[in-house]
Amino acid sequence: MSIDRIENRFDRKIADLGIRIRDMDQLKVRDDVFDEITLLSLYRLVHKKWITAIGGSISTGKEANVFFGERDATELAIKIYRIRTANFNAMSEYIIGDRRFSGIRRTRKDIVFAWTRKEFSNLSRAHEAGLPVPEPFIWDRNILVMEFLGEDERPYPQLRSVMLEDPGDVYREIMGFIRDLYQKAGLVHADLSEYNILFGDRLHVIDMGQAVTPDHPRALHFLVRDIANINRFFEQKCPVRDEREIFSDVTGIALPERKNTLKRDEGRDT
Repeated sequence: MSIDRIENRFDRKIADLGIRIRDMDQLKVRDDVFDEITLLSLYRLVHKKWITAIGGSISTGKEANVFFGERDATELAIKIYRIRTANFNAMSEYIIGDRRFSGIRRTRKDIVFAWTRKEFSNLSRAHEAGLPVPEPFIWDRNILVMEFLGEDERPYPQLRSVMLEDPGDVYREIMGFIRDLYQKAGLVHADLSEYNILFGDRLHVIDMGQAVTPDHPRALHFLVRDIANINRFFEQKCPVRDEREIFSDVTGIALPERKNTLKRDEGRDT
């Protein structure tokens, strides 16, 4: 079935269900986002009444687009991973070795579906541990529906764009998050930086798809990178702690003082 026919049928079904589409043109503007699989998955979520209104784009990332939505009075973030253009190799690095997702086929579509389910699982673990992440509601194939973090349909700003009154206090809070994510939720974020920490009524950490459990073969490497990224961002704003000390506090693993185990990345992973 052509994408036009899928869209036309989607329009009719949405109208029958009384769902408000505020910016349908935005939903159709990119074929790499709203392909047949995505539109049918979106319809299933609408049919199950997880979504009662769909708004415009919130953000566009390397792997996904996020749209504003509503479920009655609850504001939603609808994250849609792009099947056609997703970075298959980058995703595979975080999925292969994760025992929770062993046995999946290594096709682009299956990796994207597993990634969506993985982010839902990671958010659920972190949210249940009381950590400041968006509450996940449901996922379907390549679509994740979760709590919207923002005001007036605008997301909270990224940490990199905020003038902090007390950088030291924020730094300590983030280091507490890294520790609690590892010790209480059994996860390493694996891509933590000023780009995926939002600052609104409080700190909120997003983009949990790549997070891994401590038994992942590269979990400690990812933890090292998270610590180094946060220290890099704050080192000109406030005193930062020794990275070996932070690593030991988080994991309980002592590192030799003379061994330069923790190395900073020159830039963010692509």
